[in-house]
Amino acid sequence: MIVRIVKMSFKEEEIENFLALFQSKKQYIRGFEGCTFLELYQDKHNPSIFFTYSYWESEANLESYRHSALFKEVWTATKIKFNAKPEAWSLDQLVSLK
Repeated sequence: MIVRIVKMSFKEEEIENFLALFQSKKQYIRGFEGCTFLELYQDKHNPSIFFTYSYWESEANLESYRHSALFKEVWTATKIKFNAKPEAWSLDQLVSLK
C-alpha cells in the first residue's frame, strides 16, 4: 500500500472555490481503481493550508491516477488557486493502530 500526502496552500479568495471543486470530485478520486481511502484536512491555525491523504493499493495505481484525465482535470483547476508551491510525499505504511 502507498500513502500519498499532498500539502497545498491556497490564495484566501480561492479557498471556497477549492472546497467546492473537491466536493464535486472527491467521489471520483476515491472511486479511481486502486484508491482505498481519501481524506481532506485543513490546518487549524492557517486556514489556507490543506492536506489530502489517500491510500493506494500500489504505486502503479497511484501512477495510473496521476496520468489520468481525471487527475489532469482536477489538478489544472486546483493549481491556479495556489499561493505557494505544493508538496507531495509517497509513503510506505509501516504501522497502523486502530
